Amino acid sequence: MPDDGGKIFVTIDPDLAELVPGFLANRGKDLVTLRAALEGEDFGTVRTLGHRMKGDGGGYGFNRISEIGAVIEQAANRRDKSAIDRQIHSLSEYLARVEVVYKR
Repeated sequence: MPDDGGKIFVTIDPDLAELVPGFLANRGKDLVTLRAALEGEDFGTVRTLGHRMKGDGGGYGFNRISEIGAVIEQAANRRDKSAIDRQIHSLSEYLARVEVVYKR
């Protein structure tokens, strides 16, 4: 994904329209939790959040969130702070740029 600051368009099933805003807002809250957990070297919390994102992202149509979650989970297992930090940044950038389009 090029870092040109542009929007990332994701096509989502309209049946999920009521759930998607909350899902994305919760990922924003996860960023705060992930940063605090990383700072405190709480790799269990980091691993749990990564695992949850890995499982939930695709179900809502956000495959990139699943990919980021998988890498976070693996990095937490290795206690790799720099890899976790990079993925937190990737998630932050993604959330700032994602634009939902509901397919008709």
